[in-house]
Amino acid sequence: MSSPMYSSVYWLYYTGFSSEEVDFSGLAKIPLQNPERVDREKHVSGKIFKSLPGLACSQDGRHWARIEGDHHSGALLDVGSRGEWDSLFIAAPQVVVHSSDDLRMYYHSFDVERGQFGVGIARSRDGIRWVKLGKIMEGGSNGSFDELGVMNACVVRDQKDGRYLMAYEGVGGDNGRSIGLAVSPDGLKNWKRLQEEPVLEPSEEDGWDNRAVGSPCLVQMEGNADEWRLYYRGIGQQGRKGIGVAVSQGTEITRLRRWAGFHL
Repeated sequence: MSSPMYSSVYWLYYTGFSSEEVDFSGLAKIPLQNPERVDREKHVSGKIFKSLPGLACSQDGRHWARIEGDHHSGALLDVGSRGEWDSLFIAAPQVVVHSSDDLRMYYHSFDVERGQFGVGIARSRDGIRWVKLGKIMEGGSNGSFDELGVMNACVVRDQKDGRYLMAYEGVGGDNGRSIGLAVSPDGLKNWKRLQEEPVLEPSEEDGWDNRAVGSPCLVQMEGNADEWRLYYRGIGQQGRKGIGVAVSQGTEITRLRRWAGFHL
């Protein structure tokens, strides 16, 4: 993203992993690891390494320098204290500029108490010093496509009405992955799912993305605020990964059609 303060500077928010392994004894029945490998067996847990959000800046988009945050490691935020929902790790930070002195960071973690992934938010005036505001989205009801939680959120402010839309990766009870949509009037709280079903599911048996879809990137097209594109990561047979795109149909963002023949 471009800096809200200095238009000639690019800012890159990223997930940084340390070699510190997090103890999650007692969670063996939950298929959990960080960084996540979605091509592994669905019901097998792996190692969890502590991850935190970092920041790098560049003047040309090619040469980058890290910016030190307030955490002793240089990260922008630390995990929560024991018992808090984000005590294991912080991953997939995405920053949205609401105004020049109001930046919002969306990230996910795993809530040990609830046994679900969740999305939280932090707020900043300068993009470097952040204050957590808590969890804003969690898993759905039993049997839903996202009953084990939500992660890898992508938040966009709608050009038409100013509301905020969140595309997210939903984790099902069998650890399957689909993409859902939620909406909020201010991007801070009162997030509600646009529908109980996913807006994009894995494709049919012979599709290149027939095992899982996730890591959504929602884009509203310039010049036509009714047109949306949803870029996503797809997983197919033998764990092969690719990037696909689905396009909104008409004015209804929940009606998405895969762009046939396009994936990387």
